[in-house]
Amino acid sequence: MYTNEFEYLAPTTPAEAFELVGRLGSKARILAGGTDLVVLMKDKLTSPEYVIDIKNIKEFKGIKYELGKGMTIGATTKISEVQYSEIVQEKYPALAYAASQLGGTQVRHMGTIGGNTCNASPSGETPTPLVALGAKVVLSSAAGERELPLEDFITGVRRLDLKEGEILTRFILPEPSPKSVSRYTYAGARDAMEIDCVNMAVNFELEDDKETIKYVKFVLGSVFIKPLVSKEVPALLIGQKFSDALVEKAVAAAQGEAKPISDVRASEWYRNEMVGNLTRRLLKEAFAAAREV
Repeated sequence: MYTNEFEYLAPTTPAEAFELVGRLGSKARILAGGTDLVVLMKDKLTSPEYVIDIKNIKEFKGIKYELGKGMTIGATTKISEVQYSEIVQEKYPALAYAASQLGGTQVRHMGTIGGNTCNASPSGETPTPLVALGAKVVLSSAAGERELPLEDFITGVRRLDLKEGEILTRFILPEPSPKSVSRYTYAGARDAMEIDCVNMAVNFELEDDKETIKYVKFVLGSVFIKPLVSKEVPALLIGQKFSDALVEKAVAAAQGEAKPISDVRASEWYRNEMVGNLTRRLLKEAFAAAREV
């Protein structure tokens, strides 16, 4: 299958990119890694007149960490760079693990963290842990920058709160609490090269007694039109001593909040069952890890 005819543009500075995006508007699409956009173009789901390739703009790439302040990740940073980064593995392990499970080796060396977010697929791997970790996005244009939480940036299936002229340029992750842990898990039809039918991530912290739950941010993917931030699970868990009975209540709460659909990857029933199984597994893993911090 062939794409439509388009003009290819490759700015090398942020100013060039902002000028092009501002001038061309809806006639153009941004290319970072291309692993999503090119497929959409071949499938005739999008037919831009212009493709603006931003991968050569150095200001939009790279991982930077400052102790006590957190991390910034450029939008055109490759998924493989996130996967193998030692500081991401140390400070934000849920994100590093999610990156390692995205597609195959070739996709991870081409695809970018910004592209995985801007594709706005409910089954996207990295948005779920990013939301659990409290990530914000920086949206830049010729007029300046604005920040907003990632869970507010993705508004639906392939829908973003992105104003005309704006480009997603970087992610900001807050410094994790010294006693917090983050974990990610998923289910698919097979172990490799599979789009998730359910995924989820948690940011979890215990009180000093190593039994009472101090903090939980619990996020589900592929069961709603966007990453679903649970309200019921933290409300049940925070302030309570961890127990199997409490976990089962959280399982029921997560299943009640999820809004899965049936499609070619899984039925609504199966997804709901996986929400229960993965919630149980994830909370127990997070609790065990938090006791060791």
